[in-house]
This record gives sequence, C-alpha cells and structure tokens, in this order.
Amino acid sequence: MSTNGRLDDRVSRREAMRLGLCGAAGALAAGSGGRAFGAATVMPGEGKSSPAIKPKAKSVIQVFLWGGMSHNDTWDSKPESGAEYMGEFSQVVETNVKGIRLGSLFPELAKQADKYSLIRSMTHGNNGHETAAYLMQTGHLPGERLAYPSIGAVFAMFKGRQYKGIIPPYVVLTRPQGRFSEEGFLGPRYKPFATGSDPNAQRFEVEGVVLRSVSDDRQKARRELLEQTNTLGRTLGTNPQVRAAETAKKEAYGLILGEGREVFDLEKEKPELRTRYGRHTFGQDCLAARRMVEAGVPYVVINYPGGWDTHSNHFNTMRRQCPQLDQGLAALLQDLHDRGLLETTIVWCCGEFGRGPKIDWQPPWNGGRNHYGKVFSVLVAGGGFKGGQIVGSSDAKGENVKDRPVYPVDLLGSIYRLGGIDARAKLPHPMGLDAHVLPDVSEKVKSGGLLTEIM
Repeated sequence: MSTNGRLDDRVSRREAMRLGLCGAAGALAAGSGGRAFGAATVMPGEGKSSPAIKPKAKSVIQVFLWGGMSHNDTWDSKPESGAEYMGEFSQVVETNVKGIRLGSLFPELAKQADKYSLIRSMTHGNNGHETAAYLMQTGHLPGERLAYPSIGAVFAMFKGRQYKGIIPPYVVLTRPQGRFSEEGFLGPRYKPFATGSDPNAQRFEVEGVVLRSVSDDRQKARRELLEQTNTLGRTLGTNPQVRAAETAKKEAYGLILGEGREVFDLEKEKPELRTRYGRHTFGQDCLAARRMVEAGVPYVVINYPGGWDTHSNHFNTMRRQCPQLDQGLAALLQDLHDRGLLETTIVWCCGEFGRGPKIDWQPPWNGGRNHYGKVFSVLVAGGGFKGGQIVGSSDAKGENVKDRPVYPVDLLGSIYRLGGIDARAKLPHPMGLDAHVLPDVSEKVKSGGLLTEIM
C-alpha cells in the first residue's frame, strides 16, 4: 500500500469482491497514512506523562440509539428530582455493583454492571440529529471543509489490513442510520455493508448473501451447473484475467454458501440462547453481532430498530423499547464474557445526544422529551475498558455536567487507543488535503482527556 497519504489504485481480488457487496466495485484503496500508537503520540486532552495503555481490542460493537435516549429514565436516574423530571419512571433498580443503580426498566443490565462502565457526563451541546450524530461518530465539528469518516470506517481502514475474513470489515445491522455519510472522504470502499432484512425472521435474508426466492440447495445446484458449462474457464485457465475472475467467483460463493453464509445463519445457535437474547429484532441483531465478532469482523454497528426519537409518546415508547434493549445488551455482554471475547471486544452504547431532563407537557409533545446535548450517558464495556465504574456525574436534576466532562474526542480517542489506532494518524484525502483521524484540541474542539480511569 502507498504511504504518501494519497489514494492507491491497487485493490486485491478479495477486496474487490467486498467492494462489490458494498456497491463500490472499482473504488480506490486508501493508503496507509498512519502508524501504530507510540510513546511519543499525544492524544487530544492528554499530556506526555499519561500512562502507557496497551491496545487490547480486536473488534468493536457499537449500539447506536439514534434519535437520542433519555438518561433520566435509563442509566442516570434522578428519582429525587420529582415528577416534573421523572414522570412515570420514578423507580430505580440496584445493580450487582454497590453504589450503581439504573432506571427500573433495566433489571437484566443491573445483573451485569460489573462488566460495563457508565459515563454520566457525556457532553457536546449540539441538539441537531445530523450534526450531533456526525460529531459523536467522527469527533470532528460539523460544518468544516472536510466530511470526515466515521469511527467504523476508520477501523475498517486500519484494522482491515490485518483482517482476512470474507465478510466486509464494517457491517451495519440492519440498515444505515442515514444521518450522514459514514465513509466521508474515504469514499465508497469504506461505506458500511448493511445487511438489511430482519435477523429475527425465520430466515435472515442478508442482502447480497441470502436470496429470498432461492434456497441454499438451489443455489448450490446453480453453481454446479455453471461449473459444468464453464468451458471458457477450463480452456483459458492459465490466463491471468480468467484466473482472477475465477478466484473472485469462488470467494463470492464463499460468502453466499460458505463462511459468510455460516456467520449469518442464526439457526446454528441453540434455541435457548436465541431466547435469552430476545426473539425480537434488536435481540437477534445482538446475537448476529456476536457471531461476526467471532469471525473477526473489526467493526459492527447495531442501529436500534425504530430509533429513540421520543418527542411525543415518550413513556409508552420507553416502556416498549427499554426492556428489549435491556435483554439484548445484557445477553450480549454475558455471552461475550462466557466465550472469552469481551476482553478483546469493545461494546459502546449511546445516541447522538440525550433527551431533556424536564418533561415537555406542552402540545404537541404532551409529555415528551426534547433533544439534549448538554449532558447524557454512555455505556462502555470490554476491549480494555474496566467494568463496574462510573465516570463523571450530572447535577441533581440531570441538566448539566457536575464533574468530569467527557467530549466526543475523549470517548472516540479512548476507543482508538484501545484498538491500537493512532488518533493523530493522517487520513488519505483524494485531493491531498491535510486530515487526521481526530482533530487537535483547540478553542473549538473541547476535551476532558482520555478515559484513563477506566482503561
């Protein structure tokens, strides 16, 4: 690969097959433009005397609660703040870690608190869906000259060099969130592969892998017929272009009928495990994500089905969705732990912002919560993050950060550090412009420092 920070025009046959799945055949490959973390690297908000942190994470599972989930009702409950702030959810549940309590809709996660930490002082002050989503997943300020890639695309670029699996290195379950272009200026090669379909259906019909009207047996029969009639391939088998086409075809079939198909086949799991995750879309999304991590996929995003946009009908929506989030996420953490995967897999869960701590009873919201970027909560686990900890706090009513503000560059920088990616590495821009994984800390880009207290 090129090391001059520009795009390279060499793409391997395996990469070309992946690109075709993402609708990006013929795209240019990105140059390396980066380096592993070294002792001299200084991260945003970090001094040169910061302790060395050994990278541990091989994969990341991001649970994105797009629309923004209320922190008051979930992971930073304030029952003492009264009905004006708590509404119908004034109860809390104690966890298996003394001193940590959650909203009462999370009894299963309460049993797993020793496996995750909660950041209760996440902040950026942005209340726009698109701009906040961009900020939370790139670390860069919206409105700049360049459209930066998401953390998933960055992981796909840097970790994809060692990844040898046939499934694309950046996968979204099941549909892109759509708030911004995740690949940014890196181009379509790093656009996430969206599975589509529903993993809770009788057959998980992954787009481009499992065809609705074609059974596996029929697909195999088609392949055998094609082989029997492939006289050109047998006649010109020594031709380099023909050999390359044959190799690409075999790898494509490996995805459709081989290794890739196996990973997406949730029927391989025991029924009782599928039930533990929850026989709903989100629960099976979590199970599919675990299977992809087992296969070595570097970055998996679960976009919560339906999102968390609860301006109105807030309490009914939370009463329906929180138990599903609780069940699926708790089962994922336990399953990763039981299989020895949590040590090398980061799980992080949040939205682009939170929801207003004070309930809006005015029409047309009638008991909803509005966008709120001043303070909200994030769950992080695995891959080098400690469990059973609380980072920062909000004030008595959950309206402002009380102590230890955590900004997007701090959260993303910590994930990059644990993943062995240099947050100040150069990114290859197609026009040769100067671009880095994360920005320098400045008057505009705020930082409270890496999450060293839980790393």
